[in-house]
Amino acid sequence: MPIPWMLRFGAVCGVVMALSLGVPGAIEAFIGETAATSLVIGLGAGLGAPALTAFHLYQSAFSGRFGAIAYGVNMIGISLFAGIAFALNVVVFFLDPAVATQLLAGPTRIALLSGVAVFVVGTALFCASMVRARVFPRVPAWSYGVTLVLLALAAPLPDTPLTGALHVLVAGSLIWLSLSLRQDRPEPTG
Repeated sequence: MPIPWMLRFGAVCGVVMALSLGVPGAIEAFIGETAATSLVIGLGAGLGAPALTAFHLYQSAFSGRFGAIAYGVNMIGISLFAGIAFALNVVVFFLDPAVATQLLAGPTRIALLSGVAVFVVGTALFCASMVRARVFPRVPAWSYGVTLVLLALAAPLPDTPLTGALHVLVAGSLIWLSLSLRQDRPEPTG
């Protein structure tokens, strides 16, 4: 598969994922979580892996070994987090609250928290690799790390205008990074 195709595909996935987080997040800030918003967020999270791969391919000539390791950890983390988002938004959301509470206790809670921890570490590492590589604009590169980590940490909180704003900020940084992929891929000098 040619790299230009993967960059375009990743950019589209990044924008669609961003919209699937930002639009429902903004809606939930005012009316709370609904079946429709949960479904969109749960399904949209699955588009993170192609977007992340495109981001890595775009900067890989500049990010070196650290960037490759950061990508690997972030890929595992984003895959786990997508699974968690899908399960919580598409499955657990529809369970009786007592059953959901019982399900999310004990070993399930430990597994979910472990997945979130890997996501947070991977996101922070990949953010650092983007900032170091200086291929992407600095604002969305930093915002990628800060907003996604905050979103992961705020996930158990109730939906408020603040968490909705966080969803919108995540969406903005992902769209900006995704649209940056449309520029010619930089080539290393020397």
